[in-house]
Amino acid sequence: MTRKHSETEKCPVAKYCGGCQLQGFSYEKQLEIKQKRIEELLERFHKVEPIIGMKDPYHYRNKIQVTYGYDDHHRVVCGNYVPGTHQIIEIDECMICDEKANQIIQTVKELIIKYRISVFDEKAMKGCIRHVMIRCSNRNEYMVILVTGSPAIRNGEQLTKELLRRHPEITTVVQNINSRHTSMILGDKNRTLYGRGYITDTLYGLKFRISPASFYQVNKRQTEILYAEAVKAAQFKGNEVLIDAYCGTGTIGLYASKSVKKVLGVELNRSAVKDALINRKMNGIDNVEFVCEDAGKYMEYLAKQKIPVDTVIMDPPRTGSDKKFMSSVFALKPEKIVYVSCNPVTLKDDLNYLTKNYKVVKIQPVDMFPFTEHVESVVLITRA
Repeated sequence: MTRKHSETEKCPVAKYCGGCQLQGFSYEKQLEIKQKRIEELLERFHKVEPIIGMKDPYHYRNKIQVTYGYDDHHRVVCGNYVPGTHQIIEIDECMICDEKANQIIQTVKELIIKYRISVFDEKAMKGCIRHVMIRCSNRNEYMVILVTGSPAIRNGEQLTKELLRRHPEITTVVQNINSRHTSMILGDKNRTLYGRGYITDTLYGLKFRISPASFYQVNKRQTEILYAEAVKAAQFKGNEVLIDAYCGTGTIGLYASKSVKKVLGVELNRSAVKDALINRKMNGIDNVEFVCEDAGKYMEYLAKQKIPVDTVIMDPPRTGSDKKFMSSVFALKPEKIVYVSCNPVTLKDDLNYLTKNYKVVKIQPVDMFPFTEHVESVVLITRA
């Protein structure tokens, strides 16, 4: 059961953690701040629609990750790095993360201490537990990922057994080995300690497989709204060919497949494409193809082959798109582009380029990350 929070309640470590930049503001004020920011950046392209917020902005994250280390007294601590440092600030409960996931994190810490399992010393580059990540689904499935700096976990079997006894909602436990000198959380090698090694989630009635490294939106409730806005903006008639660029594990393309004739999903990350193919098979969808390729190169190929494409949905990373990709859009000449953005600053730069040949006809902000400064937008762009 989700604990109720007051409007004035503030996380005690907010000023150190750096994860929630808008702590201390009421949720209504947060939406005002985000609306104003989007308008300042994008209103010259088109009027900005009112931002779509959440009814309950707490405990929405289905993914939580913490770092383990020792304090000055050699006691085990877990939490987030203070921004700009490698000092870990302890977090007992994160107000935006799933409540059971919060509890599992604290149990893992207790068991690490109980079974005398070492934690990672990044200066000496030795030790065992480096990070712990929890991923959960709306099917009440929880995955615990123990990121270790060493291949073996001393007393790992005892830890796993007691963890499962105390948290029966855990359906799989995975060890991820990351011994590199890196700021990346996950390494390349996984070993399943219990269960299937993945969990499944449902999004707008479709099933999706979530592996340790799978990209999956962390706010399921708002993701359904975001993708519905993207498909609604495109105003599909049912006979279109759609490109889902930067498609990841195929979530947008598979959702849109019921509204179009054919979807071509393109993604450079091979493991993401593998998950996308599994997701397509799980849902019995036969009008979607997934291609492992650079999106710009793939669209250039389609343009040279004179393969008609009606709409492009693009969902690039925070760094935005690049001119090579956008010039390939110009070569392909789709009637519509639906840009799903997670960074209004890079969105502004990309719109400056795209509006050479296209015009913006709708901007719809969606608040995916309450208490943070981040805001997503769906932008409909049509041929000028």
